[in-house]
Amino acid sequence: MRWDAQRVETEEGRSLPGLEVERVRTFDAPEALGINFHEVRAKSALNKVPGDYLPFNYTVNAFRGCSHACTYCFARNTHTYLDLDAGRDFEREIVVKVNVPELLRAELSRPSWKRELVAFGTNTDPYQWAEGRYELMPPMLEALRDTRTPASVLSKSPLPLRDLDLYLALAEVADVSVNFSVPTLDEKIWRQTEPHTPHPRKRLEAVAKFNEAGIPSGVLVAPLMPGINDSPDLVEEIVSLAEEAGATFVNGIALHLRPGVREVFMSWLSSARPDLVPRYEDLYDGRAYAPSAERKRIGSLVRSSSRSTDPRYRRRDQVAARRLARERSRAERESPQISLF
Repeated sequence: MRWDAQRVETEEGRSLPGLEVERVRTFDAPEALGINFHEVRAKSALNKVPGDYLPFNYTVNAFRGCSHACTYCFARNTHTYLDLDAGRDFEREIVVKVNVPELLRAELSRPSWKRELVAFGTNTDPYQWAEGRYELMPPMLEALRDTRTPASVLSKSPLPLRDLDLYLALAEVADVSVNFSVPTLDEKIWRQTEPHTPHPRKRLEAVAKFNEAGIPSGVLVAPLMPGINDSPDLVEEIVSLAEEAGATFVNGIALHLRPGVREVFMSWLSSARPDLVPRYEDLYDGRAYAPSAERKRIGSLVRSSSRSTDPRYRRRDQVAARRLARERSRAERESPQISLF
């Protein structure tokens, strides 16, 4: 079935349960492992983050659901808001907000917009399989560039390399970083826990390519799951390769199990690692987060990484210096001139 052979008119006026926006069309793509795609027209692109506990105030999520099918994905429960389940539906019923690029451009162009940091990849992966077909990120990066809006991206795919030229253009006018999640390099654990993601070593290769090109790129070793991917040797291999790739940071985060993902993860654990079920029932008894001592142990596995001074990554500083020079020049031009006469 060809994607461009679908008729929009057949779905106009309909909406998904639990999603008060217009549905454009729904169809399956056999080449995408039987996934159903629900195209909708959203009402807004920017999501305001409540509180001040995160380093960003705005996010953009062009997709609901994620075909990566990670067993531990904290975003699974959001699918229940659509009257879909957090298990198979989250992986197979993907909502695509097809009008997000134009909405984002309009919202970033408002006189009231203060060019705050916008984060991508905080809920589902902006570079999951569907992005290769929909190509929603390029026009959004162009909107960020044209409005000098800083951005950060987190992905489990090397697909951001497709947009490297756009990231370089954005970096000339605003801060931008493209970061990658690499929970494990163990082949068996990778296939068990994130079955439809690109190979984690490809992500580390992308880290190096972004840093070489001048775009800061770091590594998030997360989640770290007790008894699964928290072996010191496994973690150290990731940290070492991340440093070789010039990673601007390497951080580790312990698994957390909120309602929705907890049921999916524990079901998988019962099948794949029944020996660990009692340990997890104890660690996460009545709580979404592991006890403080366990989180501290997990965090200590990831040693701090120094920003690489390898000459291959010198261009990051060159790009940043050019941007700062432009900002100073612009500020001088726009500052009011004081006259004594």
